[in-house]
Amino acid sequence: MMNATAYAQDRPAKSNDPETQTAVADYNAGNFTATLSGEFRKAAQRGSRLAKFNYAMMLLNGEGTAPNVEEGKKWLRKATDANMSHTQYVYGKMYDDGKFVGRDPAEAHRWFLKAAQQGHVQAELALANQFLDGCGTNRDNQQAFVWYKKAAEGGDMTAQYVTGSFYERGGDGVDENLNVARAY
Repeated sequence: MMNATAYAQDRPAKSNDPETQTAVADYNAGNFTATLSGEFRKAAQRGSRLAKFNYAMMLLNGEGTAPNVEEGKKWLRKATDANMSHTQYVYGKMYDDGKFVGRDPAEAHRWFLKAAQQGHVQAELALANQFLDGCGTNRDNQQAFVWYKKAAEGGDMTAQYVTGSFYERGGDGVDENLNVARAY
């Protein structure tokens, strides 16, 4: 499971909310208590998706407080329902791993699909793996290829390798093409 501001660190905060931006800076400076009890909580209560996610992750991971799984799950669900693709991915990962919730590959698949449909690369890769393995959904190599290719186009190196392998061997609706395979 990732830390509270993994999303904010990997991608620039798209929030114009100065309180959320201050909270991210304070979190990065290690001031967890003020970040959790003040800035993220207040910004989350005002509706900032990023703050909802980060507040939830801090609660779940016990950063700046003792872990509070139920409250963390409540705020994570609020961010998920606000259509934040990264939060949908994290929600799917929780169900896939059985962390903080019961393991449920079909529920993981549902959340990975929501995030992947918004172009979330990690969700695209997770979804491709589920289709390839038949975990949480029916095994479908053609759908696996579709999602591997999307993740590959998004820059995921594992997906690029697997996409290249599909082109190298052909089949499953993919024409063998060694030149394309080499490009991946």
